[in-house]
Formats: sequence, structure tokens, C-alpha cells
Amino acid sequence: MSVKMVAPSILSADFANLEKEVKAIAAAGADWAHVDVMDGHFVPNLTIGIPVVKALKKVSPIPLDVHLMITAPEKYIAEFIKAGADYVTIHVEATRDPASVLRQITALGAKAGITLRPGTPVESVIPLLNLCDLVLVMTVEPGFGGQSFMHDQIAKISRLRHEIIKQSLNCLIEVDGGINADTAKLCHEADVFVAGSYVFSQDYAKAISSLR
Repeated sequence: MSVKMVAPSILSADFANLEKEVKAIAAAGADWAHVDVMDGHFVPNLTIGIPVVKALKKVSPIPLDVHLMITAPEKYIAEFIKAGADYVTIHVEATRDPASVLRQITALGAKAGITLRPGTPVESVIPLLNLCDLVLVMTVEPGFGGQSFMHDQIAKISRLRHEIIKQSLNCLIEVDGGINADTAKLCHEADVFVAGSYVFSQDYAKAISSLR
């Protein structure tokens, strides 16, 4: 089994001390910092935007994995990448032409990703996998942290792994939602684990190590 990557979600970090937090997770062994961007429209919550990504980029020792839970992401892609997003992941339902948005992300120099919400069928993203560096499987409904893991989403990871191998693609599978040491084992076919409250509620190094 390959060594897993871990991307702690700063949504669960101390927002008054984000520089300290991102440096702490990096020192604890995190591979990426996962940044959840919500617009209050595509999902029922508001979080952070371009200025915070820009500020984080100046101090983060690790890549920024920016998950855009926003409508019409094509309007903001260039600014997020200019601000320092290393990975930019969009939702297939958030735009009329996800393929063109994924190409836009790549053309601007970032890694492109597509996301599956719990209700999104795998079939909707399979034709897009060849344009992706990353596919994100949500194991909770996007919008809020601290939700319980949805076991019925595990089959999507297996299906994606099959397709990635079948198409000989270099595409990572990321999983986000209710991830802890136990649920990570259930998602053993994934490459990257996003964990928020699980990491930030205990010793960071211990939590990150337990996910690998």
C-alpha cells in the first residue's frame, strides 16, 4: 500500500493564528494545506476568499489545495491562482462547461481537480478525468465541517481507481469528510486524505501520522 498524503483543512484551524497553524501542520508532516472556499450560494455557508489565499501563500511551507465550492468558478480561477493556489478543485455542477474550466486552471499553471458531492454520480466526472490532476470525493455534504462520514461513498473511490488505471492516468484521488484514522482505512484506495477537526483537535503530528 502506498504512503498516503494528508491535507489538513484549515477550516478547523484557529483563524486568528493562520500563519502559526499552517506552519505547525507543515512541521507535523502535512503534505498540503486544504483551503475550503464557500460562497454562500453553491453551498449554504461562507468562508474565505482570495485575500486569505494570498496571505497564506506568503507564509505556507506546503502547497495550497484550494477547494472551490462556488458558483461560476471560471470568474475567479485566475485570481485564485495568482494569489497562490497550487491545486484548484471545482465542482462539476458549479459551471456550464467544467472541461473548459479545468483547461483554464492547467493553462494558468495550477493543478486541476474535479469534485464529487455525495449526490453526484461518478459517471459525470469520468469523461473529465483526463483533464484532472486530482479528483475529490466528498464523504459528507459540502458546506460545514464536523459532519459524519458517509459510508456509501466508498464505492465511488473504487470506481474512480478502476477508471484511472484503465485510462492510464496520472490523477490523484482525494477524499474529504469525516476522515479519521478509522474511516481513512475504509478509503484505502484514495491517495490524499483531507481532515479538519480530526487533525486540529489533537496533537497534529500524531493525527497526521495516524492517517497514513
